[in-house]
Amino acid sequence: MTTTPEEQDTGVSLGMPQLPAPDYPADVRARLGADAKEIIARYPGSRSALLPLLHLVQAEEGHVTRTGMRFCAETLGLTTAEVTAVATFYTMYRRKPSGDYQVGVCTNTLCAVMGGDAIFEELKQHLGVGNDETTEDGKITLEHIECNAACDFAPVVMVNWEFFDNQTPQSAKRLVDDLRAGVPVEPTRGAPLCTYKETARILAGFPDERPGAVEASGGAGPASLIGLRLAKGEASQRRVVHPRAGGPQTDAPAEHLSSHDAPQQTSASDPAHPAGPTAEEGE
Repeated sequence: MTTTPEEQDTGVSLGMPQLPAPDYPADVRARLGADAKEIIARYPGSRSALLPLLHLVQAEEGHVTRTGMRFCAETLGLTTAEVTAVATFYTMYRRKPSGDYQVGVCTNTLCAVMGGDAIFEELKQHLGVGNDETTEDGKITLEHIECNAACDFAPVVMVNWEFFDNQTPQSAKRLVDDLRAGVPVEPTRGAPLCTYKETARILAGFPDERPGAVEASGGAGPASLIGLRLAKGEASQRRVVHPRAGGPQTDAPAEHLSSHDAPQQTSASDPAHPAGPTAEEGE
């Protein structure tokens, strides 16, 4: 029995028997075969190359298709069931067509209370899509993501795994509008932005050819370094936290490297009260 149109579009099985996956065209298979040989040579056992091979086939079509899983299985001498088990376990492998830019909004605890939930809800309305859905123009796939170890910069939005820090609903909407319009955008830190397929090829282990990508870095924020400075015997910078009632607002940081940074002055969950209880850091 053949697959239904819904299964072909989404790559999700509805429980119906499927015919064997089609193979890649001969020229595509030859090109991927050469890349796969290079990847496999890095490992003492061929099956250890499965994760980068899945990124390789994802770079070909923008998601991991049944054809891609067949290629991985035949190349590594595995069953398609073994490959499917891995491809469906890790969330970085897409199982249905995705946009050129995967926009992930962190909705884990800290980002959520700092405004991540509000950003995600407004982007859904603005783009007209739900979680893990793609805009009609094929540009943006929106999803909520778990912590990406950037709590110092909450709330964080990631585009193809590059950081856009200190976001607000307004800055996030401007970001996706620029991506859809082809306007160049710059991450807050790390390498320049590239498409999702290009990102997948880099994750497969091939050289990152973006200008300045090797030199770019995403260092820890000041809050992450306080403990290190204290351990070294350095004096920590004192910061006054003003009372809730009528205390002065703190100034926004003077420099933001991202073209779309917009630090929030307060938590979206309590906009009337920009600071916590009266305290002085270090007491």
